[in-house]
Amino acid sequence: MISFNAVTKQHGTKILYSNGSFQLNPGEKVGLVGPNGAGKTTVFRLIMGEESVDQGSVSRPDKIRVGYFSQNIENMKGRSVLQEVLSAGNLDKVSDEIKRLEEKLSDPELTEDEMITTVERYGDLQAQFESVGGYDLESKAKEILGGLRFSNEDMLADVGTYSGGWKMRVSLAKILLLNPDVLLMDEPTNHLDVESIMWLEEWLKNFKGSVLMTSHDRDFMNRLVTKVIEIANGAITVYGGNYDFYEKERNIRKEQLIAQAKRQDDMLAKEEEFIARFAARASHAAQVQSRVKKLEKIDRIEIPIEDKAMDFVWPVPPRGGEEVVKVEKLSKTWVSKDGREKNVFSNATALVKRMDRVAVVGVNGAGKSTFLKIVTGQTEPTNGICNVGPSISVGYFSQNSLDVLSPNKTILQEVESRVPNSSIGSIRSLLGAFLFSGEEVEKKISVLSGGEKSRVILACILSHPVNLLVLDEPTNHLDIKSREVLLKAIKEFPGTVMMVSHDRFFLRELTTRVFEIDKNQLMTYDMTYPEYMNKKGVSTGS
Repeated sequence: MISFNAVTKQHGTKILYSNGSFQLNPGEKVGLVGPNGAGKTTVFRLIMGEESVDQGSVSRPDKIRVGYFSQNIENMKGRSVLQEVLSAGNLDKVSDEIKRLEEKLSDPELTEDEMITTVERYGDLQAQFESVGGYDLESKAKEILGGLRFSNEDMLADVGTYSGGWKMRVSLAKILLLNPDVLLMDEPTNHLDVESIMWLEEWLKNFKGSVLMTSHDRDFMNRLVTKVIEIANGAITVYGGNYDFYEKERNIRKEQLIAQAKRQDDMLAKEEEFIARFAARASHAAQVQSRVKKLEKIDRIEIPIEDKAMDFVWPVPPRGGEEVVKVEKLSKTWVSKDGREKNVFSNATALVKRMDRVAVVGVNGAGKSTFLKIVTGQTEPTNGICNVGPSISVGYFSQNSLDVLSPNKTILQEVESRVPNSSIGSIRSLLGAFLFSGEEVEKKISVLSGGEKSRVILACILSHPVNLLVLDEPTNHLDIKSREVLLKAIKEFPGTVMMVSHDRFFLRELTTRVFEIDKNQLMTYDMTYPEYMNKKGVSTGS
């Protein structure tokens, strides 16, 4: 259906891939993986014709319909959410043209040639319109928006009033409504809560077309893809199976390559030893020359350089009391600018004990972040009590943490300002653990990516010996490898953890208790996240 044929693509002096090939077949669900900057988004842009190859070719059938969901939010305002989604692919214009052609076909003065041309055009438009649901378009749009957690009231609000994260959902809904032959999806789970991710997962399972996607959500990839295309070290490599299979197979292939490289090195050493020993002897000149030529023709096996991973080593925190956080009859009400009150939760009572790993769950807007803000003293409760125990020191990572970094400071200056008594050497060592080394520490905060800013915040938290970690979406902007390093670090953290996350793999591996905020109430469950989901009748996989 879509083929990369011996493609070479270069950005500046960097070769993204050389002589790379793969095929996306009808109905396939394929994962696109590789380190940041390897060229995954460029693959999408090449398929869409937004960039051109340096060598080779990208082929796709002329009439194939491709939908591309990217992280670039288009300018949306002046229409309701529902109207914006219904405008996808100019379907409103297609509908208008179908009506115009119907009127034209009833014209008795139409010539035979005009009739043939009009009928062909009418047939193409009718097929296009019916492929996306045709006259049931509005109900399909509402169904998709509902799955992405828009209420009927939300659908009527001006799309321009929504945050960037919610506009991303609108963009996603527009692509899904088009029901194309091929879906290209660049991080579709960003900004989605667990419920929306699970809905999208089910939608894509039932989708008849092909999917090529990137995602930092391991569970999402495992449940959907049957093939993985890796872009790394200037090469494109295809693996059968899901993400777990890819990871195991890649490690096996690397071990085999290391073994082959060792055998080659041993052989080369023997040949070079022979050449060195007999180079000066006329009686062995022919043999020496033959072996020199042989070595010149050998393709040397190169072991790909491993991407560095973050390296957490927690400072030893003071031991806190057994009761870490205690809330009694806690309530929170927000008052909007126009004076309207919104009750977030009421009469919440809970106790967090030492070494608990608490997942705070609930749909977007339920009040999860607000609850964590009260625990960390970022906001005051309306009623009730929230006590953090004596000798408890808090490390807090919030969704807004990235905004509190000073854009004009360098990475080194930012961390130094938060740990003024530490030496430059120890700060540089800390930053090195978060993959900032050498001159990189002099980069301004303003030029950092979301993932880099997240690593700066995590470094700031790690610079203090804390015994309560409060994490609000800590995996946002982190790739799978960085998420797994963070997961391992939190498992080894010698204290208590409270967290909000939409990464099910993360929650499944860490959680010992669940606090659910639903319908303005806080309910506590003394069980793991999989046990909680099973109690709710939802499978989390394994």
